[in-house]
Amino acid sequence: MRRLTFRQLRTFESVARNLSFSRAAAELHMSQPAVSMQVRVLETIAGQPLTEQIGKKIYLTEAGREMYLASQSVTARLDDLSTNLAQLRGAERGRLDIGVTATVNPVATGILVRFRGQNPHVAIHLDVSNRAEVLDLLAANRVDLAIMGQVPDGLGLAATRFMDNPLVVIAPPGHPLARKKRVALADLASQPFVVREAGSGTRGAMERFFAARGLALHATMELSSNEAIKLAVQAGLGLGILSLQTLELELELKRLTVLDVEHFPIMRHWYVVHRADKRLSPVALAFKDFVLDTGTTAV
Repeated sequence: MRRLTFRQLRTFESVARNLSFSRAAAELHMSQPAVSMQVRVLETIAGQPLTEQIGKKIYLTEAGREMYLASQSVTARLDDLSTNLAQLRGAERGRLDIGVTATVNPVATGILVRFRGQNPHVAIHLDVSNRAEVLDLLAANRVDLAIMGQVPDGLGLAATRFMDNPLVVIAPPGHPLARKKRVALADLASQPFVVREAGSGTRGAMERFFAARGLALHATMELSSNEAIKLAVQAGLGLGILSLQTLELELELKRLTVLDVEHFPIMRHWYVVHRADKRLSPVALAFKDFVLDTGTTAV
């Protein structure tokens, strides 16, 4: 029986994760025929198909799902081996893979710029996604660390708080509620809101806050980025709820205003997060310490 190779498993892991031969080829810097050949060899070894095509979409067979789980485990172990070997080289060089939620991206980018200034030889890869996608990156061991809001229990993640994250209600400066002192929460129920997509930490915090008080917001538009939310609010399409830390420019230029709403801000926190079972490289440890020092300085 032919033996599986790491190249075959790495290739199939990418195909299975992307559900696309072409995207896997681009990710691995291989030709699409080469990717297809590696998968065919695996199917020969397995003695059954690992993928099936229905229409234009690719799906994993039951055997393919088993192979995907095995390939994830093997590639994660070898990635950890690379991390452990990097510890012998110290923290001055290496690669740092970071995942951040879109809301914290302005804060995280500033931290990364300062860290890179002190560590110019570190290669940094930044993945900006919503909360659900960042959790998936951590689960798949595709990032060393993440910066995000509080993570749910039971996912095998270690999270350390480093900075406050107040959520506020925003409106265009000419909005009638902008002139009102201490807006009642009930007054917001009749207002249209533009909101982040499902899976966003900001969206989840907002919904939990109002549900706990027996209120529901009238969401008229769902958008996938904070910048889109800000532009929609400026255009008068509704009120919004965003992190105060993302609004510095708009407030300075008087494009937006923060409403004086009772029980606001919704106080959340930023966390630096990693898999509890992951052995962090010197670069990742140095960055984690840098983030925590940043939070201490900001307090």
